Amino acid sequence: MSPVGIGVLVFLILFIVALIITNVKIVPQSRAYVVERLGAYRMTWQTGIHFKIPFFERIAKNVSLKEQVVDFPPQPVITKDNVTMQIDTVVFYQITDPKLYAYGVENPISAIENLTATTLRNIIGELELDHTLTSRDTINAKIRGILDEATDPWGIKVNRVELKNILPPPEIQDAMEKQMKAERQRREAILRAEGEKASKVLVAEGQKESQILAAEGDKRAAILHAEAVKEAKIREAEGEAEAILKIQQAEAKAIELINQSNPGDGYLKIKSLEAFAKAADGQATKIVVPSEIQGLAGLATGVIETVKK
Repeated sequence: MSPVGIGVLVFLILFIVALIITNVKIVPQSRAYVVERLGAYRMTWQTGIHFKIPFFERIAKNVSLKEQVVDFPPQPVITKDNVTMQIDTVVFYQITDPKLYAYGVENPISAIENLTATTLRNIIGELELDHTLTSRDTINAKIRGILDEATDPWGIKVNRVELKNILPPPEIQDAMEKQMKAERQRREAILRAEGEKASKVLVAEGQKESQILAAEGDKRAAILHAEAVKEAKIREAEGEAEAILKIQQAEAKAIELINQSNPGDGYLKIKSLEAFAKAADGQATKIVVPSEIQGLAGLATGVIETVKK
């Protein structure tokens, strides 16, 4: 073979190798390729290695299957009470059907932006300013539902919509700030008054509790004092009773001893005179002497005179 023929053969081999290499495609994870053959949709390549027929097939769309975020610029909207405000939105979406995404709409992101702005104006137009500022979750849910339904033919799933900023006019913001300041001052005054009230209640309850404890202490002291006095009187009475008992026991013992000694009549008569002498103690001026001891009249008279002196 001539050198020219060898060169042509090498060229053809290199051309075929390059052609094969350039038409072998590896689809990475979370990507999808939309393939056309002769201008018509052929298939969608998923993750893995694929071979494209040269000159007949081409990759029409390289689609990311990851969740994506698009931040739309602020849109002017008018509330039900004719207040114009600026609202910007953030949309989280994901491509679920690469074929519909490639052929469903010319510019999907622009379509979503315009649809979001239109939906936002319709929803805000039915709400007043105060309700708009306090109903973000409701507005987000309504916009997401409408966008998700509208983007299904485009192969797009809208996962979430968030209102990023709501900017009322400067004069409205100033009025809102003054209102918030007045509200904070009112709450502060209420909290201060409630604190003072609670403090007074606690002080009154403390005083009441102190008085109750003092009264209970006085009552307890009075009870203890009464019990002590009672105990003292009982002990005193017991002492007196014991003394009387001992005296009576002593007298009984003395009588018993006297009886045991068999005293004579003279001793008994003398004891009787002592009893009369005791009876005559004080204001007594007369005494009756029994006949049994008349023989001792002189002795009795002497005892009575001695007692009177």
